[in-house]
Amino acid sequence: MPRAPGKKNQRRGGCLFVAATPIGNLDDITLRTLAVLGDCAFIAAEDTRHTRKLLSRFGITAKLIPLHNRNEAAATRAVVKLLQGGNDVALVSNAGTPLLSDPGYPLVRACHNLGLRVSPLPGASALTAALSVCGLPAVKFCFEGFLPPRRPARLRRLRELRAEARTMVFYEAPHRIAAAAADLAAVFGGARRAALARELTKHHETVHCADLAGLAALLDSDAEQRKGESVLVVAGCDAPQAAPAPGSAEVGDVYSELARHLPPKKAAQVAAKLTGARANAIYRAAMAGRG
Repeated sequence: MPRAPGKKNQRRGGCLFVAATPIGNLDDITLRTLAVLGDCAFIAAEDTRHTRKLLSRFGITAKLIPLHNRNEAAATRAVVKLLQGGNDVALVSNAGTPLLSDPGYPLVRACHNLGLRVSPLPGASALTAALSVCGLPAVKFCFEGFLPPRRPARLRRLRELRAEARTMVFYEAPHRIAAAAADLAAVFGGARRAALARELTKHHETVHCADLAGLAALLDSDAEQRKGESVLVVAGCDAPQAAPAPGSAEVGDVYSELARHLPPKKAAQVAAKLTGARANAIYRAAMAGRG
């Protein structure tokens, strides 16, 4: 059984191997990961159908255990029982490194709480792959994962990040990538530098480096760029950010969207929380605009 280097671990039970798998090109899997997966009798997988294709490619016949967002609690208990019985188990996600916007955190936490060994099998990650080719500073960065799917919550989170000085990395789904890029441009400013890394390591891989306005326009006009898995990397803020003016187009857009569903004063209050502007000023600007 291939083990992590170092002194022999004295803990009882099996080992949970947290295994990174390719994000596209299957040849990116490491030799050590193949050896461990081949020796493990059980593999906990986010999608067993997806993982079975990978295992079949390399002739691995381990038993697959579904572990995804809908069954995570029950699956965690089942895997812990196997580990306590002395079995080694590998944890994999559909692609990349588990736990990075993927299931697995409750299982890893439970193993540590119970004194069971956890060992990483490092490898592919869309996060690090995108950072390496984006042309933006990667010495300091923050990983935001997926933005909220609903626009009001997404705008609120982006406004919280507007003054973030580190490079920011976002994952986004194909059906939301254009809207996310447009909101990033609206909140951060269209001139902010950014990169769109799409379908990394796959046949249709593309990396576009531009400003946010340019990326938003590209995604709006080119349906091909809205397909597949995408990573957005956005430059950090290099200057202090003032709150937007109550009557600015930015605040007005937020207020107008909210006013479709809320009374004017309530819409102004919510817009104030999202933008940092004063509710009374937003309300007065909106009423003046009616005239």
